[in-house]
Amino acid sequence: MRMLLEIQKKLLPDLIDVLGMRFRVLRFIRLMQPIGRRTLANNLEMSERTLRSEVTFLKEQGLIYVETSGMRLTEEGNNLLSQLEDMMKEIFDIRAMENELKDLLGLKEVFIVPGNSDEYPWVKKEMGRTCISLMKKKLLANGNTIAVTGGTTIAAVAEMMVPDVDLKEALFVPARGGLGEQVENQANTICATMARKAMGEYRLLYVPDQLSKEAYESLIDEPSIKQILDLIHSANLVVHGIGDANTMAKRRSSSIEVVEKLKNEKAVAEAFGYYFNKSGDIIHKVLTIGLQLEELVTIPHIIAVSGGTSKAMAIQAYMKHGPSQVLVTDEGAAKAILKNSKV
Repeated sequence: MRMLLEIQKKLLPDLIDVLGMRFRVLRFIRLMQPIGRRTLANNLEMSERTLRSEVTFLKEQGLIYVETSGMRLTEEGNNLLSQLEDMMKEIFDIRAMENELKDLLGLKEVFIVPGNSDEYPWVKKEMGRTCISLMKKKLLANGNTIAVTGGTTIAAVAEMMVPDVDLKEALFVPARGGLGEQVENQANTICATMARKAMGEYRLLYVPDQLSKEAYESLIDEPSIKQILDLIHSANLVVHGIGDANTMAKRRSSSIEVVEKLKNEKAVAEAFGYYFNKSGDIIHKVLTIGLQLEELVTIPHIIAVSGGTSKAMAIQAYMKHGPSQVLVTDEGAAKAILKNSKV
């Protein structure tokens, strides 16, 4: 197949371009359906005239249908898109990039979605869809407890959640406290959204993201807090993001002293309340209730979801220390990490 693709690239380069464009159209319709033509054209940065001819072709092929509310994929369109995804990874060398990144970061699996979430926010949704597919594969037969962190990327994972027989039996819990952040990015909100969409159950942890030593020691002994912490520590699957250090410090409204410390010690990454420098060393830790970094080694399945060129350094730094086994990222981050490793 690889040889055939190389021949096509040389003799029929236009065919590859057309295939890539139609793949992008189908993929975006799946993410945003029902969607109108003008909205689709704007998001794909295509002229309405060009998109009109593509939509007509896809409709004639029975891959989409058009309603008053917008365009949707047909069952045949969904099936074809699923088959195309592996093929497109070969065409655009994403499969090779996944293997290279897996070896570089020392991970069990890496999944790269096309695009750059810094430029196209909808790429986060595609990462979310990929993550959910992986979550289903990692689940045990029964008794699953899924812990999730906060952040905009994990919020996108929650947005892409759909009802599922396997996930219906799962219990969703926040991996750590999160009161104090924007509501939509809090672990509690994301946890509840995932559970509701999957038709599963959930428990919430009503504590701030960062605490004073006195507040921490007081809350940790509360029976209701202990109960939810036992559930969190029993999780067999954790889904988490990886943040840029400066962005996370601002989001937490960190003190001037902490911000200066992160700046002076050149922090580049944050996850689970830990801040890392470029070498992957922990340079600061937020006192927080929930999963601690050292506790992750006992959890069977850990999926990190993070993308965008701006997150490349953060991902690479965290992976030098963090125990994540699977990374879901995008083309923008993957290319930047591989480029940085060769400098």
